[in-house]
Amino acid sequence: MVSKLHLAVQEACLKAIEQQKNPTIVNRLTAHYYEIGTGIGIHKSPAVYGAFPTDPYSHTPMHRGAQQPGMTGQVKEDILVRFGELGVFMKHGKLHFHPYLLEKNLFLAQEKTIEYVTVQNEHKQMVLQPNSLCFTICQVVVVYKLSNIEKLEVAFSDGRITSSDFLSIDLATSQQIFNRSGAVAQITVSVPEISLK
Repeated sequence: MVSKLHLAVQEACLKAIEQQKNPTIVNRLTAHYYEIGTGIGIHKSPAVYGAFPTDPYSHTPMHRGAQQPGMTGQVKEDILVRFGELGVFMKHGKLHFHPYLLEKNLFLAQEKTIEYVTVQNEHKQMVLQPNSLCFTICQVVVVYKLSNIEKLEVAFSDGRITSSDFLSIDLATSQQIFNRSGAVAQITVSVPEISLK
């Protein structure tokens, strides 16, 4: 139930931000949002939680039906919440990046090498620099970098790079990503540090 509340409050926060409500109201909403998030088991030690806090699968014996189907619901809600925090939205078939609820402490403090799997099932490595974070959408790497400006770059597999001051991707390119065509290799989003929590 806490995950459902977390998601509902996130939706209220994002709506208030989008509608440019009073900053005091937005700040109070987001404070409640983060407070609810810390109440979810994943953020607690086993001693406090009373059990292992993370178990994304139901405890179902092979010979019986689902015994705890609610666990899979919590996982779904936690994934939706994370994409909301990352500011990944789809409107009218286009990908948009607006990380209104992203916390600055999620960005790397030091260089780190990550591994990912491409649409072509190739295992690749990438070195992430400090002040960046990375995730994938339909197996396309998305790198957020702290910056003074908003900027979006799309690197295509054929070597082309497009750049925009708007944090959204056009319909045709978005569809290539969703269809896992392999045409898009990486998306780099410059995120103004001032916009983060």
